[in-house]
Amino acid sequence: MEQDEYFSVQYGLTINVELLGKNEQLPDDLAFNQEIPPLFRVARECSSLDDNVDQSLSKLTKEESKPLLNYLTAQNNKINLLLSYVLSQQNDPTKRYITRTFGASRLSFLSKAAFPVGSIVRVKLFLDKPSAAVYCYAAVTGCQVRGKYYEVALSYKRLLEDDRDLLIRAALYVQQKLLRQRAQQRTDTQ
Repeated sequence: MEQDEYFSVQYGLTINVELLGKNEQLPDDLAFNQEIPPLFRVARECSSLDDNVDQSLSKLTKEESKPLLNYLTAQNNKINLLLSYVLSQQNDPTKRYITRTFGASRLSFLSKAAFPVGSIVRVKLFLDKPSAAVYCYAAVTGCQVRGKYYEVALSYKRLLEDDRDLLIRAALYVQQKLLRQRAQQRTDTQ
């Protein structure tokens, strides 16, 4: 089955990338599902709950519900802050990179070392908005010299659909943020 293509955005997400060892191979769907660390599952579930709550809260626009809305938003922000901190403990500095681009079907990053095209890597992506982390496998589809670095392109091979949805929402959030910044810059220059 051909993987769907989704748009990518230029943005620096923190990721961990680990080249699989010679005796390791891409797990099948069942093994992959069982391998996902529990903290990544909790983060995905919290993000999903956030979306449902946000939809419900958006209906509370009356003036008398504002204090309740503010309180619930503050509590949610506290939980997200704590979740971000706990997830940051999963971020291994020896495998850390920053994305150049990311989307729901692929990503790219700069590395001091080359990655062999066709090799399989284990990837952890740490998202800001929504506060979550994604655990997946990807194939190296490109590795080109960019000055003193290599630009490594990855295409996801094992990724849960819920995590793909998280990546879509994160890419849309970044795109909206960039569009607001451009609009603000145009307003400032006029």
